[in-house]
Amino acid sequence: MRSDGGSGRDRAYQYLRSTVLTDPAVSGTFINEQAVATSVGVSRTPVREALLMLAAEDLVQLVPHRGAFVTPLPGRQIAELMQARAVIECWAASTSLAGGRAPAAAMAAVIERQREVADDARAFIDLDSEFHALLVDAAGNSVLARLYETLRARHVLLGVVALERSEDRRREVLAEHQEIVDALAAGDAAGAEAAIRRHLDTTGNVLMQG
Repeated sequence: MRSDGGSGRDRAYQYLRSTVLTDPAVSGTFINEQAVATSVGVSRTPVREALLMLAAEDLVQLVPHRGAFVTPLPGRQIAELMQARAVIECWAASTSLAGGRAPAAAMAAVIERQREVADDARAFIDLDSEFHALLVDAAGNSVLARLYETLRARHVLLGVVALERSEDRRREVLAEHQEIVDALAAGDAAGAEAAIRRHLDTTGNVLMQG
């Protein structure tokens, strides 16, 4: 059985990853430990333990006597993140199709939900993350699925930033997602991989343009 401290740490960790670190306004700032503790309903000790975990994942930088700093992602790391996602997602597309497990219908349903929340950037990108995770999970490799999950905080953060930088990005994302689903539904692995790469390349280009 977990101790209360462990449970508090886990709650703080999830809150930091899913809420704090996905907010573009937090980039380049120090995390307010007390504010996080208050929001989660724990003391500062579990928050500090959670920050140690996030530092090990390179999501924050611990600065002596200052606290946890959220370092802005440089262009090189953005490019590397997109490359990593492309490798995993393209593999997932071909593998899930070969195994007859491509989740085209479930992914199409997410697109419809995205259309309904197009005015809410955060909700839109949370669904974007769900869309891609459905494909990775369908491939059936739990190690790669967990690895992909570690990218989620940055995936959401960069997705929100991309929407802020391009007025047309929501419409483009919906169209790009539809291309991926259409290829999966048609059993076209090469087409699905090409659509995935176009989608990620376009997002990367928006982010690199600043």
